[in-house]
Amino acid sequence: MANPFDAYRLDDRVAVVTGAASGIGAATCEVLAAAGATVVCGDVNAEGLDTTVKRVADVGGHALAVATDVTARADVELLVATAVDEFGRIDAMCNIAGAMFPGLIEDLDDDTIDRGIDLNLKGVLYGTQYAVRAMKPAGRGSIVNVSSAAIDEPYAGIGVYAFTKAAVAMLTMTTALEVGERGIRVNAIAPGATLTPFTTWRLHKPDGTLDQEAYDAFIEQSKEQSPLHALGEPIDQALLIHYLVSDAARFATGNIFRVNGGQTMAW
Repeated sequence: MANPFDAYRLDDRVAVVTGAASGIGAATCEVLAAAGATVVCGDVNAEGLDTTVKRVADVGGHALAVATDVTARADVELLVATAVDEFGRIDAMCNIAGAMFPGLIEDLDDDTIDRGIDLNLKGVLYGTQYAVRAMKPAGRGSIVNVSSAAIDEPYAGIGVYAFTKAAVAMLTMTTALEVGERGIRVNAIAPGATLTPFTTWRLHKPDGTLDQEAYDAFIEQSKEQSPLHALGEPIDQALLIHYLVSDAARFATGNIFRVNGGQTMAW
């Protein structure tokens, strides 16, 4: 029997990651590179991208930064095209970029609605479209989208985020059905509370400094929601993404995988 760990190696693979400048995206770039992949990193945050590229180099990997606004179709097309032009193909597409758009449903204005849909849904759709087109000639590939635990349990005040992430889940399953015969697998992850700048956006004072009391309360509340009494970290999601893009997950497609510490189980 071959070494089972070989199925997790990504040597000679090319992975494209959006939202690569921080949080789950940055951790994913580092993990995939450590497993042997060349990583093409897309984000609007140039400084964060540079940091991610350096982190990849620190683990002995190779990364290429491409300034990318995923709400712009042309930017996503260029991101994927750059990976193909530079390295000949893409083997994995990780659509991670996203953001919170707070507000009660009755109070949502068109700007908030449009920005939420553009980033959290259309950005994933664009990434999926161009990845499929790039992967079809090789007859293989893996796409991983980021949904959310919010699709399983409603939370007041984050409606735009929740319904766009629910749409991502259906986008994922529908695409998996459509492209399976092409050898392309499509899955999504639905993270629970994970300690990143994304989740701590509401824990700062008006002057931008951290509200330590609010931060501590958030940590404790999040832990209480988990039977493990634990809070997720970006690496927890990155390791799941690594599995899904590797050959170890060759029979996994059309699934919504939940690494959320059990936070959305029915009690």
